[in-house]
Amino acid sequence: MTTMHSDQIVVEEYPASSPSLRLSVVSETWPPEINGVSLTLSRLVQGLCARNHQVQLIRPRQTRVDQAMRHEGFEEVLMRGMPIPRYPELKLGLPGKRALIQAWTLRRPDLVHIATEGPLGWSALQAARTLRLPVTSDFRTNFHAYSEHYGVGWLRKPIVAYLRKFHNLTHLTMVPTQALRADLMAMGFERVQVVARGVDTRLFSPEHRSDTLRASWGSTPQSTVLLAVGRLAAEKNLDMVLRAFEAMRAVRDDVKLVFVGDGPMRESLRQRCPDAVFAGMQSQQALATYYASADLFLFPSTTETFGNVTIEALASGTAVLAFNTAAAADWVQHEGNGWLVPVNDEMAFLQVATDLACQPQRIAQAGALARSQVARLDWQQIACEVETLFLRATGSRV
Repeated sequence: MTTMHSDQIVVEEYPASSPSLRLSVVSETWPPEINGVSLTLSRLVQGLCARNHQVQLIRPRQTRVDQAMRHEGFEEVLMRGMPIPRYPELKLGLPGKRALIQAWTLRRPDLVHIATEGPLGWSALQAARTLRLPVTSDFRTNFHAYSEHYGVGWLRKPIVAYLRKFHNLTHLTMVPTQALRADLMAMGFERVQVVARGVDTRLFSPEHRSDTLRASWGSTPQSTVLLAVGRLAAEKNLDMVLRAFEAMRAVRDDVKLVFVGDGPMRESLRQRCPDAVFAGMQSQQALATYYASADLFLFPSTTETFGNVTIEALASGTAVLAFNTAAAADWVQHEGNGWLVPVNDEMAFLQVATDLACQPQRIAQAGALARSQVARLDWQQIACEVETLFLRATGSRV
């Protein structure tokens, strides 16, 4: 059992069953928080546990009554945290270097993997270096790009400098796309390794298409349903979703728009587009039905490191219209399973949307091809790739 008293952590020892690694994974977000980092990291941890590795998850306490989980091969250590400004449903882990040094001295991990670069992540990096533990990291969020959308663009350079220093102190940094690897290396990041994100192709499937759900949106079998999934916030460029919807409806009446997610822009979006459906947050099972029941997934964000929603839509048999960046650049085949337009070319985005409104059969044809492109992104395969990198970082034979 794991207990915590102020800065002191007592962690019981448990034996490693060969062959396996003792992994300490540090993240400032974790389910039931709903975001790309928490959901993909939890699937990766499940995959690593299934491969006989023992995982210690270190994360902020999410609520006052939050209890650390523990089962065979997995345990949690809960740290102090505070709400993130503008993201009150998420927690920022507070510094805890001394507590982590004590915990890892009592039960020394083979490797520390840091998924987020907040105060808790920085403390973990410093603690691991003090104890001479191998450290790997993920680059999962474009904080430097987000700064432009929140009126603090002047912070971009110091944010990049901090992230570069953080990641260059680790053995390697994992990123989900070749394009992001190239961008980071151009900014001076070192030892950057591409590891694709996985998708649950059993959960996200065309089989979940629901005529009943479509009818609840006021659509018919002939309607074209547009879908946007994610946080309703400035960095998601949701103005382009509304403009694309308006452009399509200008040439064809039978077009519907559905938003899944919540955030600070929800009310302003509702006021601008009262005809849209705002479904709010949905469980993963319900979300799978939303994806499969839509016809065209709109993803106009240019600030993503990946954009898990893109491959979830494709796995669900839903065509995608996106800018040529992040996951879309790697997994959307232009005029095959979707459409790509040059980054920030808003007129091209709107032109493609207008053309598709006139030719809805093209959307259906693209949807029929969508799933095949991402079918191989199985989480067990991703876990195997990450395992190989962990073994190399620890000096183990691969």
